[in-house]
Amino acid sequence: MSKLIFLDNGATSFPKPEEVYTYMDHFYRNFGVNPGRSGYDLCMEAGLVVEETRKLLTGLFNGTDPNRLCFGYNSTDALNIVISGLLKPGDHAVSTTVEHNSVLRPLYHLRRDGVEVDFVPFDGAGFVDPQEIRRRFRPNTRLVVVNHASNVIGTVQPLAAIGRFCREAGIPFAIDASQSAGKVPIDMEAQFLDVVAFTGHKSLLGPTGIGGLYVREGVEIRHTRAGGTGVRSAVKAHLDEYPYRLEYGTPNVMGIAGLKAGVTWVKGRGLEAIHREEMRLARILLDGLKAIPRVVTYCLDSLDDHIAVLAFNVQGMDAADVGTMLDVDFGIACRTGLHCAPLVHEQLGTDKIHGAVRFGIGPFNTEEHVRAAVEAVGRIAALPAKKR
Repeated sequence: MSKLIFLDNGATSFPKPEEVYTYMDHFYRNFGVNPGRSGYDLCMEAGLVVEETRKLLTGLFNGTDPNRLCFGYNSTDALNIVISGLLKPGDHAVSTTVEHNSVLRPLYHLRRDGVEVDFVPFDGAGFVDPQEIRRRFRPNTRLVVVNHASNVIGTVQPLAAIGRFCREAGIPFAIDASQSAGKVPIDMEAQFLDVVAFTGHKSLLGPTGIGGLYVREGVEIRHTRAGGTGVRSAVKAHLDEYPYRLEYGTPNVMGIAGLKAGVTWVKGRGLEAIHREEMRLARILLDGLKAIPRVVTYCLDSLDDHIAVLAFNVQGMDAADVGTMLDVDFGIACRTGLHCAPLVHEQLGTDKIHGAVRFGIGPFNTEEHVRAAVEAVGRIAALPAKKR
């Protein structure tokens, strides 16, 4: 394990900062009770950590009210709440072909119930044209939802331009920030965002099982669940005020503590510094891959407006076979297949060849790691092509 080169940070960041492990252990041993449900000191201390984490994330997204920061399990959980809570039969939504199944599947389910959906394709460089999104607006459009940064091709979409069109039309604009939160700036005001759905275990460097959403003032998401809130227990309906409106039952308090430690680490290092170093390594990796015969890359003519996620194939080999050799023969962890983003692969044409190989660079990767990856791919590509 000590020799493993982990290049699957698009799936989850690993390892976490030591501060995350230490803080989670300390917190749960000393304050691992149900937060805010009672008045004893331990309960209040646990609740304070939850509220401090709300404030940290609200500041990270340039929000204005920490109570509008609601915790859930992950981005998929948050996006289901948003999509199901803003759309009903007869409504129309606009999304893109860059999306992860965390957006696609909720929209497909609602489409069976009478919601209309348009998916705007990305161009040859991997970007969605904001004008094409605006052209899909209808009188009954009630949501635009866009993947901020692709988990396959790494492109970062032009949120401010899309958001401005949505704000002018009075249409709520939600983003899937699974890959971008903790890597590139997210600004509720400057980018005209209404909802940010995020997960904690990727670039925010927290544990799995924690995520959530920030909802701008004036955007009201309909109740689709109900349950315990820890306050006003006699009220028969689930509470309308935030954060209780979109939180249900006992929160993952240990996950929130780990997320607090992760976000604190990210803010201490600085998003720009982290992203700059990851993209420096991505440039070395990309240049090395492009110099290898039979290696094909996707939407990587430029690394401008990208995160450090790169997809490639070796001509004549299945992506899964390449991934297995990288793991077994070279100790390199990566992700192969369709990456839960089938429309991306349909557009690239890689759906017909079982997807692609993905490298995802994180804050603990080094130049030695990416150069070892280039060498490994070069040796694999020198093997005979698979007969088809």
